[in-house]
Amino acid sequence: MAANNHFNIAVLGTGPGGYVAALKAAQLGASVAVVEKGLLGGTCLNNGCIPSKALLASAEMLHQIARAGELGVAVEGRVSFDWTAIQQRKDKVLATLRGGIKGLFGARKVKVFEGRGRLTGGGAIAVEGAKPAALTADRIILAVGSTPSRIPGWPEDPAIVCTSDEALHWKSLPGRLVIVGGGVIGCEFACMMQPLGVEVTVVEMMPRLLPEMDADLADALAAAFKQRKIAVHTDAKVQDLKATEGGVSVTLSTGQTLAADKVLVATGRRPATADIGLEAVGLSTDRGFLRVNDRMETPVKGIYCIGDANGRCLLAHAASAHGVTAVENALGHGREFTAAIPWCVYTFPEIAGVGLTSRKAAEQGLPVAVGVFPLGHLGKAMATGHGEGFVKVVRHRATDALLGVHMVGHNATEVIAAAGCMLDRKVATRDLAEIVFAHPTLSEALKESAEDALHAALHLPPRRIIKAVADVQA
Repeated sequence: MAANNHFNIAVLGTGPGGYVAALKAAQLGASVAVVEKGLLGGTCLNNGCIPSKALLASAEMLHQIARAGELGVAVEGRVSFDWTAIQQRKDKVLATLRGGIKGLFGARKVKVFEGRGRLTGGGAIAVEGAKPAALTADRIILAVGSTPSRIPGWPEDPAIVCTSDEALHWKSLPGRLVIVGGGVIGCEFACMMQPLGVEVTVVEMMPRLLPEMDADLADALAAAFKQRKIAVHTDAKVQDLKATEGGVSVTLSTGQTLAADKVLVATGRRPATADIGLEAVGLSTDRGFLRVNDRMETPVKGIYCIGDANGRCLLAHAASAHGVTAVENALGHGREFTAAIPWCVYTFPEIAGVGLTSRKAAEQGLPVAVGVFPLGHLGKAMATGHGEGFVKVVRHRATDALLGVHMVGHNATEVIAAAGCMLDRKVATRDLAEIVFAHPTLSEALKESAEDALHAALHLPPRRIIKAVADVQA
């Protein structure tokens, strides 16, 4: 047990990075304290990953019921939903998971300090809040996360212009919603709101949705949105936004004016590193991020930073992995973080990927071959009515290294795990092609697309190989 509030490890923040770091440190025998200014679980559990997936589950059920006739199932009468009950179910899920973290902390004797943690130098932390406290630690791990970006000058009333923090807990649904930002959060909310009867419009300033991802994946999602009458304006900026008597008026750079009941700002997230006492320990930020090396070390000895706040990868599972790495280094178990990080978009259909896209590989000067296999060719996809989408494999043409796998389709966020394992182990594309996958499954498309990248696909027409022939002078 720590004496006089001194600990081996202190963690600021209990999101997926912070709470995992605390548990790992305790598992390795350290005395551990965590400081949390809000609810246990951080953004992911309370205002991000988990509440959004709980709401999406209800929306997807409605989406599937609307397609029941395709499988010969007649749903008679009017299908309705209870938004209050949906929200109550979501809140129950969050409370259960928060209780789980609290129980894990208790079982490992992790001491929780409630309040805002501020570094004061020399390994000391002041806890400000209803129960002020002070503690010291041999090593400090900053897991302070990020917050949604807001647009300066726009109406500040969250009842009409809000971020995902507020939208996930709406007491009632808007009739018309404009989503500013066609990235992951914006696209997930579009899929969530449309089956619930909300008229959705997405505005994205880049030429396509999901601009950081493989273009073919984004195009497939755009086609699905069009079919479901989700309006999308790309290459468009919001020039003016003002509150009106009936809601909000949004003027685009294209000259169009949109009327909405609410506007959801989904333009990204910014690190929550302000006002935590960085100046007291001599730390500075780069665009708000605390840059670290592969050991999660900041330039100040004994202080580590994990998760969104270090800017390496703003994903919950990356934060958890960062947390383990930071703890192992803080306690003398040398380890560098080099893992492949998969990403997921929980739209209908789902989208997921890991590793390089063909565009990123080309930018790095790598010679690539690409294999693609449509899910609609699979027996499982046909049998279950989930034929939309495809898997794309990116292969190093010279070394056969597996560079990336990208997928759009039903359960893509689950299937991508197999590809992530392969990327993490740095295998060859041929290794993926030679794995025996169970049949019938959607995961068979991983093998099939790897075979296509090797020009060896059996369930696709033969590739046409064009050979260059040198001129021969007589």
